[in-house]
Amino acid sequence: MSQPQMRNKTKQVLTMALLGYFGLLMFLPLWHIVLVPSEMAKATVLLLTVGPLLLPLPGILKRNPYTFAWANFIALFYLLHGLTLIWDRPDERVWVVFELVLTTMMLIGCMYFAKFRGQELGLSIRKKKEEDK
Repeated sequence: MSQPQMRNKTKQVLTMALLGYFGLLMFLPLWHIVLVPSEMAKATVLLLTVGPLLLPLPGILKRNPYTFAWANFIALFYLLHGLTLIWDRPDERVWVVFELVLTTMMLIGCMYFAKFRGQELGLSIRKKKEEDK
């Protein structure tokens, strides 16, 4: 059985989610290894910055709405990271703001993609009224 085609608004939020996700995946190592090199070993920097983002990659590539929903928990880590650094490192604020923009794109895009695509596929986390009786 084939899946229903995506509506335009679903495609738009998918694009936003993917731009935020892959943007973070490429930007964070660039920032912490090239633009403002960290004092930590490069392998450690990669593990801490990119490692958590790799966990939802298979489901994101498959466009699984459930994966997009739980990927937001990982995105919250990057939101907290950015909000902490914007206060702690004023000399890196440009890069921090870029991280926050990408993270916000990922959060909003993932949230709405999970919602819209889940509705299109008939997925629900709520019990139907007949099951409650």
